[in-house]
Amino acid sequence: MPNSLAYLVLALWPAFSLWLFTRLPIERALIWTIVGGYMALPPGAAFDLPVMPALDKFAVANLSALAGCMMHARTSPLALPRAPLLRLLLVAFAASPLTTVLTNSDPLFIGRGVLPGLRLYDAASAIVGQLLFLLPFFMARAILTSEAAHRDLLRIFMLAGLIYSFPMLVEIRLSPQINVWVYGFFQHSFGQMMRGDGFRPIVFMPHGLWVAFFAMSAVVAAAALWRDAVPDRSRLLPATVYLFVVLVLCKSLASLLYAIALVPLVLFAPRRAILWVAFFFAAVALSYPILRGGGLVPVEALTEWAYGWNQDRGGSLQFRFDNEEMLLAKANERPLFGWGTWGRNLIYNLETGRSISVTDGRWIIVIGQFGWLGYLAEFGLLTIPLFILAFKKSVDPVPLVVCGTAVILGINLIDMLPNATLVPVTWMMAGAIAGYCERAPDPAMKRDSAGSQVPARVGPEPLRTIL
Repeated sequence: MPNSLAYLVLALWPAFSLWLFTRLPIERALIWTIVGGYMALPPGAAFDLPVMPALDKFAVANLSALAGCMMHARTSPLALPRAPLLRLLLVAFAASPLTTVLTNSDPLFIGRGVLPGLRLYDAASAIVGQLLFLLPFFMARAILTSEAAHRDLLRIFMLAGLIYSFPMLVEIRLSPQINVWVYGFFQHSFGQMMRGDGFRPIVFMPHGLWVAFFAMSAVVAAAALWRDAVPDRSRLLPATVYLFVVLVLCKSLASLLYAIALVPLVLFAPRRAILWVAFFFAAVALSYPILRGGGLVPVEALTEWAYGWNQDRGGSLQFRFDNEEMLLAKANERPLFGWGTWGRNLIYNLETGRSISVTDGRWIIVIGQFGWLGYLAEFGLLTIPLFILAFKKSVDPVPLVVCGTAVILGINLIDMLPNATLVPVTWMMAGAIAGYCERAPDPAMKRDSAGSQVPARVGPEPLRTIL
């Protein structure tokens, strides 16, 4: 159980965030509030209020950022996007819990127990939860629209990775204990943090896989900044190499393979090629349930490859695929609106009443709970900005830092297929891409020799913007 400090930190985060908004430009304050909350706030601790969903680390960070943006933004941080398709998807995303509740009022009898039917109360709580989760998309779409804002986003990813590397290295050496030392509990299965003869760090995140993916994002961000920072690259190359070494020590094969593929891409590939790779990732993520249901995913080949690499990883992948098949079969019984929450989407032993399924991937969670309507709404909001960016016609090339944001978002979508790594940072990147696509060119900016936007008149940078 979380200790008193865990709830105190949650309660004080809004005040800390508002302080950030008074000390930093609004773009950097927004990014640090979301990313910092993801890094430092206690997992598992939450304030439970009537009708409202549990106010956990994600919800508290989102609401804190909203308060700061409402106080300091020149435009409304909750403005709707101009693209009609995005507006339609927003309506579907918010309304999907209601349609799910209306079609799941029947109880489910599991062995000697029963899962009650859903009520309108459940719909109200779920809709509020959907909107809370979506806040970073709205705020980033309104505020993180410029090339400079995307550069800040990548820079903060890199700095956050460097900061987080110190507790990560402590846990790699001593075992994952920092959350126990600080917040009084361990947030997951300790056995899953053991890999070979060592440990995977977890720090204050829900799982070690999330930490490894966070480290991978920092590596890719540092590499993109290294290529973008012409001619000042002296500090960025050592940072990239150091972060890559930390990623290797995280002992996560998937995140390591992501970095091996993406770092050369952002360092050497043309910008249009980077955007097409991000587009491909988004297309695969959006169409995966159809590909999976149609038998077009090479399940056996992937499993054999994983077994050839390591028996434990092969068994883990086989377990995920087996569960996907069972859960997808149940989801297809109520394909449009799903089964709802409270475990109604899971599969149970009819004699014992115990669940015999595990939901790992975000896609199978969403399609099981809210059906195709909920799935297309959520993954559509995350992928459509990448589609728009890939086909965006402009006289000027897409800035390299925007390409970096796009490819990190794209690989996050791919990682959400085997894992549930959808976090506020993901929504923030999608909103930032959408905001950039909607933003008109700034006449006060010009292009330098490297193709990056710089102010037409360069003046001294305020001291407060250094962070």
